[in-house]
Amino acid sequence: MSAVHRPVRWREHWRRLRPLYLAALLCMIPVATSYLAYYAFPPAGRTNYGELIEPQRPLPDLALRGLDGEPFDLRSLRGTWVMLTVDRGECPESCRTKLWNMRQVRTATGKDRDRVERVLLFIDEEPTTTMILREFEGTHFLRATAQQLEPLLALPPGGQASLDDCVWLIDPLGHLMLRWPKAADPSRMKKDLERLLRASRIG
Repeated sequence: MSAVHRPVRWREHWRRLRPLYLAALLCMIPVATSYLAYYAFPPAGRTNYGELIEPQRPLPDLALRGLDGEPFDLRSLRGTWVMLTVDRGECPESCRTKLWNMRQVRTATGKDRDRVERVLLFIDEEPTTTMILREFEGTHFLRATAQQLEPLLALPPGGQASLDDCVWLIDPLGHLMLRWPKAADPSRMKKDLERLLRASRIG
């Protein structure tokens, strides 16, 4: 192709796809703005509780299943903020504490609670009790494998942490962006989430 034709074709391509590019940009701006407001320009004296995951990690196509065995695409929750944790089917006291924290944090956001989803990924095939499912109704209980999740979920440095220690936050565009520590303080989790919800106009 001659050098004369290349600019002409590029202009035609840009003119045809410009609405798509602009729509994608408009979707990204609110979340990018919330990140900047929260992390790049924090008010004096404010300390973030959760740790920002850098670089952000887009969710891959994970082979997840509901407890009924039906496949579940975690990307179907895009457009919401997702609190996610990992545990085992027996759901010991530490697991119940994480579920309680996530439920309380979501409830405490008040009118914004419908913008927040909760996910627990079981990394074994052990059954969980009906009592857990009822007590934490509204949580997406899914099954995954540790092999799937280890490359995705960013653990604290040092090699001492395990997958079931933390609670992660996924943004409305499907990026893993924040990690709360083991035995997290729900009141401080709530403050982090509320700041993001205020700063973002989507999700």
